[in-house]
Amino acid sequence: MNQTSILSQAESISGEIIANRRHLHRNPELSFVEFNTSVFIQNALREIDIPFTIMGTTGVIALIGAGERCVALRADIDALPIDEETGLDFASTNPGVMHACGHDAHTAMLLGAAKILKTREAELGGVVKLIFQPGEEKVPGGASILIKEGVLSNPIPEAIFGQHVYPDTPVGEISFVSGPMMASADELYWTITGKGCHAAQPHQGIDPIMIAAEMIVHLQSIVTKMRNPLKPGVLAITSIHAGSVTNIVPDVVELKGTLRSFDNEWRHEALAHIKHHSESLAAMYGAVCEFKPLLGYPPLINNATAVEFARKTAETIFGAEVVSDFEPKMWGEDFAFYAQKIPACFWVMGVRPRDLSYLPGLHNAKFTPDEESFAKGSALLASVAIDWLSNPKPL
Repeated sequence: MNQTSILSQAESISGEIIANRRHLHRNPELSFVEFNTSVFIQNALREIDIPFTIMGTTGVIALIGAGERCVALRADIDALPIDEETGLDFASTNPGVMHACGHDAHTAMLLGAAKILKTREAELGGVVKLIFQPGEEKVPGGASILIKEGVLSNPIPEAIFGQHVYPDTPVGEISFVSGPMMASADELYWTITGKGCHAAQPHQGIDPIMIAAEMIVHLQSIVTKMRNPLKPGVLAITSIHAGSVTNIVPDVVELKGTLRSFDNEWRHEALAHIKHHSESLAAMYGAVCEFKPLLGYPPLINNATAVEFARKTAETIFGAEVVSDFEPKMWGEDFAFYAQKIPACFWVMGVRPRDLSYLPGLHNAKFTPDEESFAKGSALLASVAIDWLSNPKPL
């Protein structure tokens, strides 16, 4: 396959890729209610005669090519509950909703790859499955729902590839990592129930605020003293709500937080420790603590062979000088569900303008990725799929 011609083809439709991205950016929708976004994707696929089915209500699954072998490409389609502050002339028209994580770009790049792949359908050595996935930003994650509905069957992909825009590196830089890339992401909720009283008569009550303060400090000992220091882990308490006046001790305190880990075994051990320590500490003061974790996404573990394959393709297209190593992050990403089932590779693509040393990050109301990267993203997705199916089964 002529990699240069695929990049040239992607660059020739760059205007269309950017127009699609801007339409999606202007019309963002929250997780699992991406109805208009889904229709837009369906219409775009119809225009280039690509058959598709619907999964998970708003997910769009398309197939290009024929044969026994299959490789999958995935893009997420949902937006975030954020008020946009970019000032762009194509800024969100939906108050309180914004594509602040780049999913508009992911979708547009996969649509660009679809157009390239369709023109080369006769050359494909199998089937490319395109997964336009809803609900990446909200537990239980659209990936888990699509998997339950059979997205990884009929046909079964040998591997799956995906990408994410990345504001920390300049336009066009592609970064890969084998093994752990992103962490598990569990939501933590505590309700501590004591006994309200007048602040001047503390002996008549059970102060849940004092208990919460001690608990917040104590729980850090779980990750500092009970975790193997060679296994990364983060426990953060991010919200505390209680009381409303200066002279009354409230009955209840509510805490929220998150647990992050690259190791599933430690993840579940830590949740058990948190529950036991929280309940025991509250009981020591005569209070009751209800701990309710909401299990989120598992760690994202990239397959070494799939990563090496995609990295070589990227180096061939763009040159080794713009391909770098990615430092794993304690972020969460529901692409991890696919990686639990089949070999997977997830990479990041730099979108920071070359003349800037800083770009507001993901989930920021001012996030404005450089659109120059988008054609490159389409070219890489298409090239990886074509390369995979053109070679003997790598795995």
